[in-house]
Amino acid sequence: MSKTRRIEILVGAFMAAGLVALFFLAMQVSNLGSMHGGDTYKILARFDNIGGLKVKAPVTMAGVEVGRVLDIYYDAKDFRAVVVMGIYSQFDAVPDDTFAKILTAGLLGEQYVGLDPGGSSVVLKAGSEIAVTQSALVLEDVIGQFIYGKAQEGAK
Repeated sequence: MSKTRRIEILVGAFMAAGLVALFFLAMQVSNLGSMHGGDTYKILARFDNIGGLKVKAPVTMAGVEVGRVLDIYYDAKDFRAVVVMGIYSQFDAVPDDTFAKILTAGLLGEQYVGLDPGGSSVVLKAGSEIAVTQSALVLEDVIGQFIYGKAQEGAK
């Protein structure tokens, strides 16, 4: 085998390894690489603003993934977004006074649902709704409030 042919094979192998690595990176960024295959039960939460939350986003409790967002839709009756979450069946003791909030993680600003458990002994069942929620922090709103506050200080 000639030296040129050997270099071509090495370059081809390096390119193939690079494409495989790029594929796995894309799977991790899009939340498709860590799909849970077990049983889930659905719970709902209503938010005034979900920001950039997407279907398949993680649902966490104490930093541990306990489920995924299954569906997001708009309820025209109360003018809020409804987030349907699939909680893994091994986490079947989520208190019914749990607090749900939309948080942002990572450099890419991925949004996810964080659950803070309450102290109730009654647990959420399939189809239950979380009563207390906190909407996503929208950066544009925060900047607008800051600028509006500074403008009012300057007017005084």
